[in-house]
Amino acid sequence: MKLSGIGSYALGLCAVAAMLAGCGGSQSALAVPPAMGSGASSSGFGIAAGTEQVLYSFSGGNDGGNLATGIVLDSHGNLYGTTVQGGTNTCGTVFKLAPQANPPWTETVLYNFGCFSDGKNPHGGVTFDPQGNLDGTTVSGGSGPSCGSYGCGVLFQLTPTIENVLHSFSGGNDGFGPGGAVVLDSAGHIFGETPDGGSHAQGTIYEVSGTGTHSQERVIHAFTGGKDGATGSLGTLLLKSGALYGVTETGGAHAKGTAFKLSVPTRKLATLYAFKGTPDSGSPYGGLVMDAHGNLYGTTYDGGAKNMGAVFELSLGAGGKYSEHVLYSFKGGNDGSSSTSTLVFGASGELYGTTSAGGGSCNCGTIFRVNAKTGKESVVHRFGGGTDGQYPYYGLTKGSNGTLYGATSYGGTSNQGAVFEFKP
Repeated sequence: MKLSGIGSYALGLCAVAAMLAGCGGSQSALAVPPAMGSGASSSGFGIAAGTEQVLYSFSGGNDGGNLATGIVLDSHGNLYGTTVQGGTNTCGTVFKLAPQANPPWTETVLYNFGCFSDGKNPHGGVTFDPQGNLDGTTVSGGSGPSCGSYGCGVLFQLTPTIENVLHSFSGGNDGFGPGGAVVLDSAGHIFGETPDGGSHAQGTIYEVSGTGTHSQERVIHAFTGGKDGATGSLGTLLLKSGALYGVTETGGAHAKGTAFKLSVPTRKLATLYAFKGTPDSGSPYGGLVMDAHGNLYGTTYDGGAKNMGAVFELSLGAGGKYSEHVLYSFKGGNDGSSSTSTLVFGASGELYGTTSAGGGSCNCGTIFRVNAKTGKESVVHRFGGGTDGQYPYYGLTKGSNGTLYGATSYGGTSNQGAVFEFKP
């Protein structure tokens, strides 16, 4: 399916799983994927491995709700992320979770979005910059013109004392509706994608430099909808040796998205692969990860042998050319389906990720593990049992001790989302 436009992006998002409120600033009622009963299991396909535990369940009130967010950690083990809704103004929050000996961890709201010039409905989470500030995006709000409701989104920077809007998107050539986390280089330059806008109305890759009122945004690539792809993804860009690696959700030679490499100094974009759809991978939403040999790995929402999504590898060959093959095709049902996550490497080089659906009678998603060499997959957790979380969209983050952390958009004790840990 074609997933473009802010209404379909905020996860490519609303159209994919119908799970977000506030998509493009909309104030419509929550659209929660139907739960078909409980019965999720912490054991997986094949061998059971690891344990999952909810660290904090959000109430949907002042503490926030709807966690369409990635998680980041500081050196003390505190977790940070964003909520799409909730907070004192109901337009989302930036939060911190402090470790406790036993759950629940202590939650602190670091910032309540005001819905207007400061941004509204943050997605994707936050990133630490070199000064220790937290940088992120909102899909709407800002001082720019309306792109559906209350502005076209912002790039924000949260210091210990104040929130600064580094850029308000205009909905024109600079793009609009950013819905993912950002990445920074050592000089503090910020890079991200938008799903819409740009000179071809197909999304952008942008760079913002400077701080506060001195910040400046420039578009370093405007997607055309042709061979370079369309609809910048929700996954965080991968920055390696002066180049950005990422994916587009749509476009490309087969209209099933692309993987690309963009040289930051030259602004030259090269399409590494055009996804073909079933039985090949199709429609990548998460970002890319790279191993020590330069090979890239990611997930797709559809495609694969069963059209239920896939895990793929882009193998680096002679002359810097990449070849793609499907490592694993999701089967649906207990196995999970429709992955939108960025993968993370485990301690032994295995790949961990999440699916946004499947996993049993709840259909609430899974945590899976794939052997990067053999493609063998195991489901290591199925979401949805009791007060467990439901619908993990943004994947996992690895802590220093090897524990994996993530968030779910719904589930938990109040069905407003949860932050969890998984110990392999």
